[in-house]
Amino acid sequence: MDRPNTDIYAKWLYLFIGAAVVINFTGLFVPIIGPDGTLYASIAKTMVQHNNYVDLFAFGQDWLDKPHFPFWVTAIFFKLFGFKTWSYKLPGILFLMMGAYYTYLFAKNLYNKRIALWSVLLLLTAQHILLSNNDVRAEPYLTGLIIAAVYHFYKSYNPNSFWHLLAGCIFTACAIMTKGMFALIPIGGAIAGHFIITRQWNLLFAWRWLIAALLILVFILPEIYCLYQQFDLHPEKLIFDRHNVSGIKFFFWDSQFGRFFNTGPIKGSGDPTFFIHTTLWAFLPWSLLLFAAIYQFIKKGIKNLPGTEWYCLSGALLTFLLFSASKFQLPHYLNIVFPFFAIITAQFVHHLQSEKSKQAVRITQIVVIVLLLLIIIVLHYFFQPGDFNVIKGVILALLFIALLFLPKFITHDVVPKIMLRTVLASFIVNFYLNTVFFSSLMHYQAGSEIGIWLNQNNPQKLPIVQTGDDNVWALEFYSDQSIIYMNTNGTGPLPKGPFLLYTPVPVVKDLVAKGWHIQTVKTFQRYWVSRLKPAFLNRATREKELTTVEVVLVTSYLNPPR
Repeated sequence: MDRPNTDIYAKWLYLFIGAAVVINFTGLFVPIIGPDGTLYASIAKTMVQHNNYVDLFAFGQDWLDKPHFPFWVTAIFFKLFGFKTWSYKLPGILFLMMGAYYTYLFAKNLYNKRIALWSVLLLLTAQHILLSNNDVRAEPYLTGLIIAAVYHFYKSYNPNSFWHLLAGCIFTACAIMTKGMFALIPIGGAIAGHFIITRQWNLLFAWRWLIAALLILVFILPEIYCLYQQFDLHPEKLIFDRHNVSGIKFFFWDSQFGRFFNTGPIKGSGDPTFFIHTTLWAFLPWSLLLFAAIYQFIKKGIKNLPGTEWYCLSGALLTFLLFSASKFQLPHYLNIVFPFFAIITAQFVHHLQSEKSKQAVRITQIVVIVLLLLIIIVLHYFFQPGDFNVIKGVILALLFIALLFLPKFITHDVVPKIMLRTVLASFIVNFYLNTVFFSSLMHYQAGSEIGIWLNQNNPQKLPIVQTGDDNVWALEFYSDQSIIYMNTNGTGPLPKGPFLLYTPVPVVKDLVAKGWHIQTVKTFQRYWVSRLKPAFLNRATREKELTTVEVVLVTSYLNPPR
């Protein structure tokens, strides 16, 4: 990339990074997307309500799946700010921002400040990073913790520093207590991979790594203690339809390697090409540049193994290959290596020299920009969102005008100009998605809509009951009252007096046929918003994809549960 030698250009990069940060926060107040997000929020909410930070519960039962760290952090924010959408999402986004800062530090140490700034900008505008800062799960935490750990381990021997080693161990332990032992793969892959490729055996087999392993083991003791208290001390508990389930064994083996080999209680089916085509859209608008960057990096790097940094490539590709071989695959798993992807791509673009390569980048990114904007236009045309107003329209128009004219004002160089235009295209797409599309879409997540509505329309504080749902935790989190669960046949621990019931219309009809006295209070339309289909996105065909659900007042029932 041609490098304008002016302080003004650097200031513009800082301004663009600041704008990217703002865009990443535009989904802060959009209701939490279920089922995973609302499940995690409900688990942290239960922690605070029961003042129990050792046991994890979901659906009123012991829950063994994810480790504790994100729930502890979320619980702290709930304690400080209450049970709100933004207080659930905020800590995850802040951890991602920490990851952006460490991406800057790492890239600056490996390359230079200009590449570091672009690495941050590429990371913060990568499509799945922005989606994950709206649909917050474990990945924003993990992304920040992993790149922080890699940076501190890098600094622990360059130059030698015990404090950096200690910090690396703390971040690694937190990453393990966020997702499990697989968090070690990108961290160990980055550090060990560089040493192996550059044949720095003295650094690879240094005593510091044994010390690091012991420190990490010490720092994950809180997780081990909690699992031991909730599960290993209670072999009588029924977990995954089995007794004698060890939480510690699940943490160290079944939750990670069990999924990898498909031998654990949670199974899936893998596709070796899954993460290739996932990267193609998840790292948009930079994915095509990333593929070219990896190819050129390897092509040039093998000619000078000792003089090349291999941290980013080895950390990213080892994780990528292992995830591709796994039998359990989800798109958001890949987010944790996006800081490495961003650095690899930024250094590639920065070092472009030939006019042919620069023009290829320009044409590629023009195609990407046009496609992204066309997708948004088509989506808006068919979806017809209700949350579009003049203010949002003006902001989108201003961003589009900036896309056309602002980069020419900042620089005349081909590559920086098209890169800045691509950044602005990402701003347009994701401002629209967060403030227009998702805010409209979430009206179809009936559980959260009903929870918010009941908080304002249940002055008598009647008990609230719901039947099994594809996303029971939305109502669980958004309701100020505790929720009672009932089977669709009317059995369960029902209140003695009148209560409000949330359930699909067919269930209501069945209960009326059994002699229940029911009065409809409010009707809602429901859709599983995390599984979007073209028929739902098209307003003309949406109706047939919706399920009608009701909040009804039950005054008596003739078949009480036994």
